[in-house]
This record gives sequence, structure tokens and C-alpha cells, in this order.
Amino acid sequence: MLKSYLDFEQPIADLEQKILDLKDSDLDEGAIQSEVIRLNESIMKTTEKIYSDLSPWQNVQVARHPERPHFKDYIERITEEFDELHGDRHFSDDRAVIGGIGSIGEYKVMFIGHEKGRSTDEKILHNFGMSQPEGYRKACRLMELAERFSMPIVTLVDTPGAYPGIDSEERGQSEAIAHNLRVMSSLKTPIIVNVVGEGGSGGALALGVGDHITMLEHSTYSVASPEACASIVWRDSTKADQAAEAMKLNADSILELGLIDEIIAEPLGGAHRNYDQASSNLSKVILKNLDELTKLPIDVLIEKRYERLMSYGSI
Repeated sequence: MLKSYLDFEQPIADLEQKILDLKDSDLDEGAIQSEVIRLNESIMKTTEKIYSDLSPWQNVQVARHPERPHFKDYIERITEEFDELHGDRHFSDDRAVIGGIGSIGEYKVMFIGHEKGRSTDEKILHNFGMSQPEGYRKACRLMELAERFSMPIVTLVDTPGAYPGIDSEERGQSEAIAHNLRVMSSLKTPIIVNVVGEGGSGGALALGVGDHITMLEHSTYSVASPEACASIVWRDSTKADQAAEAMKLNADSILELGLIDEIIAEPLGGAHRNYDQASSNLSKVILKNLDELTKLPIDVLIEKRYERLMSYGSI
């Protein structure tokens, strides 16, 4: 049973609570087992019905689910070993972005991604996944390191956006993001981008230029948060649900717009319901794309990446 349920998940929570209540009932073991089977079937059907018709705003809520797996959750499941690398060599080690070398299948890969943290202390440590300039400069340093050693790059994007504080702006937030876009567009090594939660604004784009871009089924990708969009358009952040509808930020819409290449299926009820299955699905897609991209000559890879970038906005 989950610790947290979204409003529209309440019917699922009620059924799961009934299973827990059976432990304190006076029914015999056979009757309890039979009722548990019936309730589990109801949970499956209810979950399938709810998640087969999510509104864009509900999709945003799932992408932000407090128990949704983050970078560290995926890394410990899809890599056989992971050596984290620290610091931007200019200012500090931003913990909102984590990067390092890991093994996946037969490949040594530079993994880089946003980390939001789980507990209150972790969220503060990782600044809720909102990187400052040094986080993006660290990411850039690691990507250039990967290029020197002909190592593929895999990014996991999950951020509400870059940190908007005055200190970040003073240290060159926008320049750091723009520099990453330029560097990633010309790196001579395969880049696979995976949006696994929130793909928010320039904070996501700074790790979002690649040769193959995927989104997990219930992740989002947008120029701003629905709340920010509603505040700008209607001057009312409570209209975030309307903004989410207009922004077309869910995976199906982004695929239709030609901004990503592939949608990765999540376990029934979202990635927060089964970390292992979500990680397995992600790992299989990463390996498939590594097999394909590493076979391409570098000049062909760069040309295809250029064509992708030039095609944006043509639909």
C-alpha cells in the first residue's frame, strides 16, 4: 500500500485499505484469501480504468507523485555499478544534478540526471531537483569527459525547472543552460535523453538535446509549469488544470508534435507502483537505443542530430 494517494486515486486507496482491514477480521484463512483475490482483481480493474483516461492535469500530478522514482532509484536498478563524479570545477557541487559513470549491459555510460530527493532533508539537499548554474556546468563537464573517452551519454530529466533565485542569476543561470544546449548539439558521442518525471522549462532543456528522446508514459514536458502558465495567461494560478489542457504537455501530445521519439510504458498505475518494473522498462529501451546509435558513424550521428534540431516547429 502506498503512503500517498492522489485525489483521483482514492477508489484504489479504499480497496487497498479493505485488504489491510481483513487482517483484523474474524474470517477464516480461506475466506480471507478468497476476498483478497477478489479485491486485488477490483484494484486492477479500477486502476486500469482510472489510468486509461487521465486528464492532462492528472498526468501532471502523477509526474509529481511524491513516491515516483527519481534518478537514484533508477540508477541503483539499471546499472551494475555507478561511480559518481562531483563538482563543476568553478564554484561547487550542485546536488540537484547527479552524474557519473555506470555500466548497463555491455556499455560504460555517462549517466546524468536531476535528483529531487525523497525525505525533507534530501529534498533540501537536492534543492527539489532545481539546479543552479554549477549543476549544469557539472553536467557539461561530464558530457565533455564522456566525449573524450567515446562514452555514450544517458540523461534522466526530472525537474520543475532551473532554480530561479537571484544568486543563480548572478552566477549566470541562463548562460549555463544556453552553453549546455550548444555543447550537446555537437558532442561527438551518442546521447539518449529520457524524461522520467517533470520536464520543466530550460532546466529540462539543459539536459534535453540528444539523438533519441523518450518520455515515460506519465511524465510531462513543457515550457513552464501549468501554474506559471495560468498566472501569465489568466493571472490566476488556480487555473493550472486549464493551462495543462492547453499546453499539451503529456507524452502522447509531445510525441504527436514530433518532439520525442518514443514513449516508455509504465507499470499499471504509474511508475510509483513498481520501481523494479519501471526501471526494467527504461533499461530495455536505453539498451535498444545504445545498440542502434553506437553503430552509426559519428559524422552521420551529428548530421541526424542537426536535422532533428532544425525540424522542431515544422509541424
